Amino acid sequence: MAPVPAPRVRLVVLNYNGGDMTFRCLEHLAALDWPADRLELVLVDNASTDGLVERVRRERPEVRVIESGGNLGFPANNLGLRDLDGVDYVGLVNNDAFPEPGWLEPLVATLEGDASVGAATSKIVFEPRFRSLSLAAPVFRPGAGDPRELGVQLLGVRVAGEDRWSSAQAVGGFHPLEAGPDGPFHWSSATGELRVPAGDGEVTEVEVELRSPQGPVAVTLGDGAGSEVEVTAGPERSWHRVSLRGQPFDVINNVGSVVFTDGHGADRGYLEPDEGQYEEPCDVFAWCGASVLFRPEYLAAAGLFEERFFLYYEDTDLSWRGRAAGWQHRYVPASRIRHVHAATSVEGSDVFAFHVERNRLLMLTRNAPARLALRQVLLHLRATASYARRDVLGALLRRQRPATVTVRRRLRAELGYLRLLPWALQSRRRIRAAQVVPDAVLLQELTPR
Repeated sequence: MAPVPAPRVRLVVLNYNGGDMTFRCLEHLAALDWPADRLELVLVDNASTDGLVERVRRERPEVRVIESGGNLGFPANNLGLRDLDGVDYVGLVNNDAFPEPGWLEPLVATLEGDASVGAATSKIVFEPRFRSLSLAAPVFRPGAGDPRELGVQLLGVRVAGEDRWSSAQAVGGFHPLEAGPDGPFHWSSATGELRVPAGDGEVTEVEVELRSPQGPVAVTLGDGAGSEVEVTAGPERSWHRVSLRGQPFDVINNVGSVVFTDGHGADRGYLEPDEGQYEEPCDVFAWCGASVLFRPEYLAAAGLFEERFFLYYEDTDLSWRGRAAGWQHRYVPASRIRHVHAATSVEGSDVFAFHVERNRLLMLTRNAPARLALRQVLLHLRATASYARRDVLGALLRRQRPATVTVRRRLRAELGYLRLLPWALQSRRRIRAAQVVPDAVLLQELTPR
């Protein structure tokens, strides 16, 4: 008896001026432990100007190229998710993600082994390994009714002289990223942990850019391995150097996605050191579009990405539709991939803030119970008013220059939501008419805060 051939798999990579990084992703996919005659690689190019299409056609002729004709955002992946005749499974891999050779087999085995699973998603860790840097500084209260205690502003990170601000991680002891007139920054609060790419040597030379608007303060930088240095941060931006010797470690980007009971989506396990705590497969509410494998029947039932979203929340929106249609999503830890997080659109940018805030409200309007969706829209408006009081009215009362970036971003997202509200309500009626899993069941699967 002839052996049964492996399932035929199509993998889709979307490029928008990713250049060498996208080519590297394709090289990793071509090196997968999977029969070459049962693997179809598709590059969807979003009107890039990086010359990648010509390079792929010249150096990787086995890759099928689809040109979108314009920048359609992440939903341009739809061009590779159609016409699936003869394809057993179809997957997405971010152009800034690099799978291990054995990445595909566990995903296929999961779909082969359980017909109720429509999408299988990987363990995604950040591409570099990290070392920890501690930052301790005095705190102050900014006034105008703001109860937060703020320390110094963290504005930049360099490793061995190279800018690594977009890949550094300000975790415990830092406030969320804020938009400033000269770029995004974090406020520290007492003692914080900053993770920086570890580099290849035993020691990582790191520089951090600090500012203390309230006046000069002493800041202690340490590596957790007995090495500390004291520097002074003042009202002007300044760089400070420290050597890190701690043990490098992997950090989780995504082990399946969640939606919280307040309607915010998030990466499960995000920013946790990978210490083996997510080594068991499990069902999750949502999958991550950076690394996922679908069965075609799932996409036929749930649909494709919503093109109006352009960036962010489009995978959570489709996941919600898939669960409502009765499919399961499974996290598969044996499938590992490394991801360069926010390599295309850095968190804290105008593009990121607009699409994340607008699209979250659109996703809820299309999919969630009416009460949850309406509550989140009203809370978003109330939060915008609170930022306006703090950053604009409060500054004017203190005779200071107003900080309008956050308020303007939120208002722009709200106006974008209102413009698409008639369409969202119309699509909601269609989505909910096809729903087979009751809201009560879906709400139980949301994650409590």
